[in-house]
Order: sequence, then C-alpha cells, then structure tokens
Amino acid sequence: MKRKIIISLMILVVLAFDISCKKSRDRNEAVGKIEKVEGTIAADQIKTHQIGGRQGRRWQLVESKSVKLSEREKEALKIETTPVSYRNIQTRVTANGKIIPPNNRMCVVSYAFPARVSKIIVKVGDWVNKGSPLIVLQSEEVGKSRAEFFRARADLELAQANFERQKRLFERGAGAQKDYLAAEAELKMARANLEAGEKKLHLLGFSEEDVKQIAETHQINPIITLYSPIRGKVVGNKVVPGEMVDQAKDMMTILDPRILWVDAEIFEKDISKIRLGQNVEINVPAYPEKTFLGKVSYIGDVLKDETRTITVRTEVENPDLKLKPGMFATLKINLNGDRPVLAVPEDAVCDQQGEKFVFIPKGEDFELRKVVLGAKQDSYYEVVRGLKEGELVVTTGSFQLKSKLLEEILKEAIHE
Repeated sequence: MKRKIIISLMILVVLAFDISCKKSRDRNEAVGKIEKVEGTIAADQIKTHQIGGRQGRRWQLVESKSVKLSEREKEALKIETTPVSYRNIQTRVTANGKIIPPNNRMCVVSYAFPARVSKIIVKVGDWVNKGSPLIVLQSEEVGKSRAEFFRARADLELAQANFERQKRLFERGAGAQKDYLAAEAELKMARANLEAGEKKLHLLGFSEEDVKQIAETHQINPIITLYSPIRGKVVGNKVVPGEMVDQAKDMMTILDPRILWVDAEIFEKDISKIRLGQNVEINVPAYPEKTFLGKVSYIGDVLKDETRTITVRTEVENPDLKLKPGMFATLKINLNGDRPVLAVPEDAVCDQQGEKFVFIPKGEDFELRKVVLGAKQDSYYEVVRGLKEGELVVTTGSFQLKSKLLEEILKEAIHE
C-alpha cells in the first residue's frame, strides 16, 4: 500500500513538469512571433525612410541629370525649342495704400480774431478761384482798426502841414530851429503810426487793394470779407450765419482735387528697390476696370518699428475727379521702367517641390537647369538667374521630359 502511494506521487510530478515545459515552449514561440513581426515592421520603416532619404538627396542633385530620348520618343513628343531673349517685362512691388489730399493743394479758412458770421457766399461743392470771396464777418476788432487807421491818416496830414510851415519859417529866419526839428519828429512819428495801422489791417485780413479802398471811402464799419487763398473746390463748411467764431474755429475747407497723393507702406525688404520718379499703377475698388497712373514723389526717412515698413508717396493726376481722399488703393510700383529683361516662355518652365527648372538641349540629351524667376507678363517670366541670352530652352515637350526624368529617378530609387 505504501509503495502504491509513492508511485502515484511520482506520476503526478512527471505530469506537472511536462505541462510546465509545454507552457514555456508556447510562451517562447509567441514571443518569438511577436519579435519577428516587430522586426519586420521596423525593417519596413527603415527601408521606407531610406528610400525617402535617397529621393530627397537625389532631387537635390538632379540638376546634373539629363534625359535621353529614343528616336521613337523624339518623333512622338515633337520637341520644340526657343532661344532666351530680352523682353519688356515690368518688375513690380505691390502694396496697399490710402488716398490723401496734398498739403500744398488744400487750405482751411479761419479767422484770428473774434467775429460773427454775417454772410456765407459759397456752398459746399462750389469751385472757387484764388481771391474769390467766401465769407463775410462782423468784428469789433475790425471796426477799431479802421478807426485807428483813419486817425493815423489824419495825424499824418496835420503833421505834414505843420512840418512844411515850420520849414518855410526856418528857411526865412522867422522860425526857431527847435520848432522845425520838433515838427520833423512829429511827421516821422505820424508816418510810423500810419504804417502800423496799415499792417494791422493786413493782419486782420485786408489786402492792399482793400486798404486803398478804405482810405478812399473813409467808411468805419466792422465788416470784413474772407477770400480763397487757392483755386479749388469747397469740400467743407462748419459755420452758419450768425455764429460766433474765433481763432480756434475752422470755418471752411478748400481742396484742389485734380492732383492727389497715395501713401503706401512698403516692407523693409523692398525699400532698396524704390526710386523717385518710378511709374505706379493705382487701382481702387470703386473703379475696378480703370487703372490710374502716377509717379513716386516721396520716400520716407523713418522705418516704423511696429510694422517694419516705410511710407512711399505717389502723386497721381485726377482730372475726372473719380479718386476721392480717404479711398483705399492697391499700388503696383514698376521697378525697371521700360528697361528690357531676360525672359523665358512660360511653357518652358517646370516646377517640382517649389523649384523651377527648364530643359536645355545638349547634343542628343536634354539637360536640366534650375532657374530663379521674377515677374510674369504676357506668358513670359523674367529670368533672375540660371540662363544666358541665346541659350535654347525646350518649350513644347518640357512636361513630358519632366515625367520621363521623374520616372528614371524612381527606377533608380527602387533598384537601390
């Protein structure tokens, strides 16, 4: 009995050991499979990365590549070339701006002394010439100044008569020298007072003709008429008859809108390209079909820290008065004027990942040449760098050559 128990225990131990080994083998096989799969995935990732890396490096060196066509391919593609030549292509800098009135063609009508508006002669929208009457004012200061002017004229006449009498007496020996000299001093003083009175009238706004008329009429009234200092259009009126005004009140604004300014902000990187006198094309939303022409008249001297821009002013003629101060505008500043630039047809230019290139015939092959392009006009690009005058470039068939080149690069990448 004891022996049977021992044998049964030994059998149980063997069975347990066998089960344990089997589980261990299954676990090891599962781990091995997982590691194999992970290794395969990692290898595929590395392979993909390497292919991507080779493609990137190959495209950077692709400028040295060339495409060779078979006779059958040449007949099928019908390759055509054209020489690189000079053309009139406008190189432009585009900016946004705002139309403003010129300082030298605008004026504000005001009065330096307290007064009351008696009459308004013109209305907003009227055209006025230089010297046209605008507003009639009543001013106490004007009345006082007129009275002082008349008093000075009367004192001068009296002083003149007294001086002539004392002069005659002195020359005859019947008068004293001191009386003659006193009369001469009074005459000089009277002349100075009259001159001061005239200047006061001019300061109040009276012209030379007005002063002569005042002297002839001898009218003492507080009326003064304000005249336009420029030729232009009345664009603003801020007073009504009977209103009191002083030196702080702007009564009327006159503008000559036949010539306007357009101020634009040019970025720092483009400042070196701007020159005085360059032609400018101006467009406004109100007239999208019309282009206004102007010239650069002013380039600012101070760069704005906030925007890193500088003010460039364009002077534009406005004979039809379509442009209005306050309008927003788009400006195209022509940098090269009428000077021709080296140009290449648009059909010759290919693009890959942002890089521009063309194909150059070299014997039986077509060599790739990277180019740097500028402005575009009439299906031609300005050539900044990469080509010389007279070099032939492929026009018809350039995109087929690009496809064949990329196909060859892909094949090389696969074989590697």
